[in-house]
Amino acid sequence: MKDVDLDRLLRAASKEKDQTPAEMPLGFDTRVAALSRRNGNGAAFGALLRRVALAAATVIILATGGAWVEFNRNDDASVASGNEFAIADSAIQDEVGP
Repeated sequence: MKDVDLDRLLRAASKEKDQTPAEMPLGFDTRVAALSRRNGNGAAFGALLRRVALAAATVIILATGGAWVEFNRNDDASVASGNEFAIADSAIQDEVGP
């Protein structure tokens, strides 16, 4: 882009007044809600939202339960293997020590 074009573009942008963002017309959300109820979409959306929430809660409960089971399973294995090493270490020290 040439400097002349850039200068012209920047001058034109600086002359423009700040514009406030367009707002939603008054009562638009109420009209949308009324139309969805009239068409019967409101109840279907609520049912879908409840199903998604129930599925998400089920996944959270199952994941938490699975993590708890794995945590307890690994904890028991580490304690058992720790005891085996302690037994072997004490046996070695008994043989080598005075």
